[in-house]
Amino acid sequence: MDQNNNSDQSARPAPEELKELLDNSDSETNQQKHKPRAAESNRGLEFLYDVPLEVSVEVGRSKILLRDLLRMGEGYVIELDKMAGEPLDLYVNSRLIARGEAVMVGEKFGIRLTDVVSTSDRIEKLG
Repeated sequence: MDQNNNSDQSARPAPEELKELLDNSDSETNQQKHKPRAAESNRGLEFLYDVPLEVSVEVGRSKILLRDLLRMGEGYVIELDKMAGEPLDLYVNSRLIARGEAVMVGEKFGIRLTDVVSTSDRIEKLG
């Protein structure tokens, strides 16, 4: 099937278009210098700002046997693959976006980002 005829094409901008929109939204000067290739290129990123994203923080992982799963109860300890003090992984829609350290925010846990994936890599991971 031709990519131009794909019904998802109108629902989700191509990564190249997103990158161009991000570059152009940084300053009005850039918007005045570059003429849009099509009417869609002129719409900006505002239409994406209210899209809900699932954010999760991974402390570590482990593989267990089914027999151990069935034996689990209160007080059962599962050893994770990360060492204490290693950075936590921040995922947005199941894609690694950043790493950081656990912090307390009032009565809740939070994450202070220490290493963030570049903007261009984040755009590529959208597609």
